[in-house]
Amino acid sequence: MLEALQRVDGEALRRWAGICVDGLTSRCEDINRLNVFPVPDSDTGTNLLFTMRAAADSAASADGSVADVAAALARGAVAGARGNSGVILSQVLRGIADVARIGHLDARTVCTALDQATVLATDAISIPVEGTIVTVLREAAVAASACPRDTDLAGVVSAAASGAAAALAHTPTQLAELGRAGVVDAGGLGLVVILDALVGVVTGVTPDRSGLTLVAQVDVDAGPEHDTHGHGHGHGTTHDSTQHTLDYEVMYLVGDTDEARVAELRTRLGEVGDSVIVVGDGDGSWSVHVHCHNAGAAVEVGLAAGRVHDIRIDCFALDLVRGDTGSAVSVPGRRCILAVVAGDGAAELFASEGAEVMRCDEQVTPEKLLDAIRQLSCTEVLVMPNGALPAQELLTVGALARDDRRSVLLLPTSSMVQGLAALAVHDTRRPAVDDGFAMSEAAASTRWGSVRVAQERSLTLMGTCEAGDGLGLIGHEVVVIAGDAVEAGRRLLDQVLGVGGELVTLLIGAQAPHGLGDALADHVSNNHPGVEVLVYPGGQDTDLVQVGVE
Repeated sequence: MLEALQRVDGEALRRWAGICVDGLTSRCEDINRLNVFPVPDSDTGTNLLFTMRAAADSAASADGSVADVAAALARGAVAGARGNSGVILSQVLRGIADVARIGHLDARTVCTALDQATVLATDAISIPVEGTIVTVLREAAVAASACPRDTDLAGVVSAAASGAAAALAHTPTQLAELGRAGVVDAGGLGLVVILDALVGVVTGVTPDRSGLTLVAQVDVDAGPEHDTHGHGHGHGTTHDSTQHTLDYEVMYLVGDTDEARVAELRTRLGEVGDSVIVVGDGDGSWSVHVHCHNAGAAVEVGLAAGRVHDIRIDCFALDLVRGDTGSAVSVPGRRCILAVVAGDGAAELFASEGAEVMRCDEQVTPEKLLDAIRQLSCTEVLVMPNGALPAQELLTVGALARDDRRSVLLLPTSSMVQGLAALAVHDTRRPAVDDGFAMSEAAASTRWGSVRVAQERSLTLMGTCEAGDGLGLIGHEVVVIAGDAVEAGRRLLDQVLGVGGELVTLLIGAQAPHGLGDALADHVSNNHPGVEVLVYPGGQDTDLVQVGVE
């Protein structure tokens, strides 16, 4: 048996994050099934898992000190938080990060970290309600602090986890919705999994919770009658559950702001909607969560507070409808894919794959894109902007395009080749949010570049180019300067395939020299065996060729 740790260092903290991800993965469906109100959308386990995975990914590249790893966990969790439960989890990690700045996590400082996490989570919620993940967190902190002064780290974390488990079992008596359904709090179970993982890291033995009852028969008349709302569950703010027919859940990040503007943001969000949670990562970034009728108004409030990015909007009316088994069924409604493209060939290619096409051969304005969305007779619209507008303008378009009749998701496609990769995994049998997520993942995993000809002498990151030089770009940055377009394309392909790839897509532009596509396809075949190449006529004016690597 391994000797118990007396301190948690950076390596142990990183290991804990990975074990949390594994634990939440294995219990994800159990946690989802407990999510019973206000609608059985069953996503708490998924939200906690995505949030913890974002934290672990952020910590993977952090320096080895416990302070640096803890700070990275907090940053990743705040940036990647999903749902109310994910936002609360981010504050657990924020509490650890705040305390870890002193350079160590031992028995006493872990108690302090749990206390700090409880304060942060409670302060973040507009109107706390007993029987949620915050209640379980508070009781974990109380149990840890009740340990005698000479209790070692193993004893403290074990007491915290046991306190959380005991509090979880009590939640059906505190929250009427849980009592009526005969289940414990979903977010609270996730927190028990996370604290048990910490016990496993410190002691080498993860607690056996097989005796923990997740269902209970409760006399609900004896418990408090709260009118609560908990989409994604884990916060418990008062809310009239009848309002959800047309409500939205809005989440986004805010940067370039300060405490005073954040306080004003929290107040104004309370006027726009409810279930307001605004939390920080301790390093200048803030995560915002609100439920409201007008998603555009919620985003506009954020724009007044600072730089808004990573907007996520979920329409309750177009969300999943789940039966008693938890299986998902799409709400009836027609879904459209709107692709912004340049060139006749690209337009035909996207249209042949079922997308509605908006041409951007001439400059696209936010007003034109908004009008194109509104002209679609669809209740669900997935937009592939393909780099036609900057992010801030897209956020405004998305906020204004959503209403009670239409759900709009903006996909992160920065080029047409990323759009093609996203379109390849489009599946109307999935709910819109799941379809959008899969398409976004496909776009994000596609490295893209382009080949152009320099129009004049200019300075780039690779040095000075002359008019007529071939330029290879990855994203928007010049990474290759060559004598002609063919050589620039070959060298660009070697760079983007240098870190691997199975499929190369070449979208040939209107001004491409004759044979450019064939020359680049031959280069891949001769120098990168096993990589498939697809060549399409695009007809775009700016790029001689767009390159996508999957």
